Amino acid sequence: MCAALTGRLAFVTGAGSGIGRVTSKLLSRDGAIVVAVDRNLAAAEETVQSLGNKQDNAAFEMDVSSSASIEKVLKAVVEKYQRPPMIVVNSAGITRDNFLLKMPEPDFDAVINVNLKGTWLMLQHFGKAMVEHQVNGSMVNVSSIVARNGNIGQSNYSPSKAGVEAMTKVVAREFGRYNIRVNAVVPGFIQTPMTETLPQKVKDMVVMQCALRRFGKPEEIAEVVAFLASDKSSYINGTSVEVTGG
Repeated sequence: MCAALTGRLAFVTGAGSGIGRVTSKLLSRDGAIVVAVDRNLAAAEETVQSLGNKQDNAAFEMDVSSSASIEKVLKAVVEKYQRPPMIVVNSAGITRDNFLLKMPEPDFDAVINVNLKGTWLMLQHFGKAMVEHQVNGSMVNVSSIVARNGNIGQSNYSPSKAGVEAMTKVVAREFGRYNIRVNAVVPGFIQTPMTETLPQKVKDMVVMQCALRRFGKPEEIAEVVAFLASDKSSYINGTSVEVTGG
């Protein structure tokens, strides 16, 4: 077992499935105490159960697009552990794909509210708590390669993730004085519940465009997140790391 994160408190959003769930497992593997949160509480609890018998891990229901929901959970976490997290992973995200000419306005708003505003709210609330408690730490935001390349049917999702990258650079400059690092990971197409819904012809096209000729695995993203969360990346700040297979 690697002890890179032993005893550190880690908070992972979107932890009920996909990249968030696997990231929770790898952070736990590296010694962190994990708080797994998701809009689906049962899924978050399943993630915590998969981490083994560590009594300190916890699961909460939370909506990242709601400031009140974040405040409630943050308060509960600080009361439980007597400190805010040292590691915050913003992995929560949704899609509502459609061609721009057919996309309902509420679908645009929903994706922006979760993916972009949700990340902003998390950075604001948890960053403030970390500063007030003088907690040095690492915050990792999950973007997407479609933020850079674009993707048909994602006129909401692509800009939401591009905003996450831009926000990462800004907040890294603001939080650096408090010794809080903020970085982003930029996944390519990864085997998750989100990509399982893609038509087979789209999957085939994605594979052919990737140098490694395959989809990525959630573990391959989570390993980079764990690295960015640890002191091994102590001078990496305001950076976006592509994990796309080329």
